[in-house]
Amino acid sequence: MDERIIISDTCVAEGASWLAAAEPRFAHALTLTGPLPLRRRKDGFEQLLSAIVSQQISVAAANGIWTRLQTARLTGPRKILRATEEDLRACGLSRQKIKYAKALAEARIDFIALRDAPTDQVVATLTQVSGIGIWTAEIYAMFSLGRADVFAPGDLALQEGARILFDLPERPKEKALRQMAEAWTPWRAVAARLLWAYYHVAKDREGIR
Repeated sequence: MDERIIISDTCVAEGASWLAAAEPRFAHALTLTGPLPLRRRKDGFEQLLSAIVSQQISVAAANGIWTRLQTARLTGPRKILRATEEDLRACGLSRQKIKYAKALAEARIDFIALRDAPTDQVVATLTQVSGIGIWTAEIYAMFSLGRADVFAPGDLALQEGARILFDLPERPKEKALRQMAEAWTPWRAVAARLLWAYYHVAKDREGIR
């Protein structure tokens, strides 16, 4: 695999400089956001289980459920497989999320192999698991695997950030934003960091809550 991996703040800064040189609006956004965060995470089963737990609930609720799963030592694939529905419901998981957690454990994904797999293959492998969509797979590739050229155009904050920064008449749909992001290769993951950061700056300025 010859894809660039983001391993440090220096890598992010390099990508940001490239984007600023390629697109004046990115240069403007960077003056408002300042240096962009690294946001690297661990990879593996727990990261994806945590993503499933977090779906469609508040951060506080997700943190509470995750803490209960950790206390019960139910964050590994073998423990999830052995756990009863009652065990998992006691931690706060819904029936649907229990199904997804079990499916992830049953998939027996080779997370070590994913580190060297092309991003397209990473996304294809992960989205075969019930409960893991393209957005979750792309976020995993971006932050857990550090891929420099992956984007998550299904993300609403990225869509809104692009709308504001590029002065678009409406929020771009996933397909349109994916096409738009092709111009930001080979640093699409840094473009995502910049759009997220810019979105928060713009939101604060406009008093949006």
